[in-house]
Amino acid sequence: MLRADRMDLRGLDIQIEEQMAESFRKRNGGGDCGVGDRPLQAGDRPRRRPRHARHPLPLKVRGPGRRSSLVHQWIPQTLAPRCRIEQRAVSVVEYLTRGTLKQHLINHYKKKLAYKEVVRVALGLARGLSFLHSKKIVHRNIKTEKMLLDSQMSLKIADFGVARVEAQDPKDMTGTPGTLGYMAPEVLTGEPYNRKCDVYSFGICLWEIYCCDMPYPNLSFVDISSAVVNKDLRPEIPRCCPSAMTSIMRRCWDADPDVRPEMDEIVRLLEALDTSKDGGMAPEVKPAGAAGCFRFFRCRPRGT
Repeated sequence: MLRADRMDLRGLDIQIEEQMAESFRKRNGGGDCGVGDRPLQAGDRPRRRPRHARHPLPLKVRGPGRRSSLVHQWIPQTLAPRCRIEQRAVSVVEYLTRGTLKQHLINHYKKKLAYKEVVRVALGLARGLSFLHSKKIVHRNIKTEKMLLDSQMSLKIADFGVARVEAQDPKDMTGTPGTLGYMAPEVLTGEPYNRKCDVYSFGICLWEIYCCDMPYPNLSFVDISSAVVNKDLRPEIPRCCPSAMTSIMRRCWDADPDVRPEMDEIVRLLEALDTSKDGGMAPEVKPAGAAGCFRFFRCRPRGT
């Protein structure tokens, strides 16, 4: 499991990292992260380290640079930053009891989150990304499955397996890391990119948090990739979505990276939203065939 709470940013052998990720996927039944046998808490005392774990393998983020320590309230706490177990590089992080944001949204597919909760969750993600970008780190795989919730429902950004230090020259950042549906057009087409690819992904996540739904549920990965690049496909924003929230979504997923706002600006925009009126989505019981705002949800007046 590769985490970035404390990382050596002096470089990385990409092939080794990919091999380790593949090894964990095979061992743990898929996904980018390995899963421990039991949850560990910050107060746990470690057992005697096995002989094969006495020579830690430093965990690094791709890219040149300096040694950096990432400790932040929006990033999971590292309990054992660097160790080698059975020839695998691992990092033990705190156990977050509420699971992923993705599962939380699935649980609210019918009973949507209150607008105040939507903004609170979105602010957690925005502040975490703003912090990462201030440290010149690009996550490159922002999606709701990578967001974890603690017992207080505070959000933390996890899984830095494909994160890297932002290159000074965008031409040095290429490749297609990430997940289809959340990947920016410039990443899909193999063009140089920068931290604004995370901003695009944030816009998709913001829509997902508001709607508690999946983007593009009826399209294949191939169709999504082609339409995002060639037809400017984006998730359908409900008419009931407050205009200020709609504006943030659209600015974040603009096809032009230069038009997308910086994450610190997004934080300010979210903090300025009026949540005194709900403005969220609510289930609707309506006659068969009647037109609705968005699938089966009731529309509140735009701008509330």
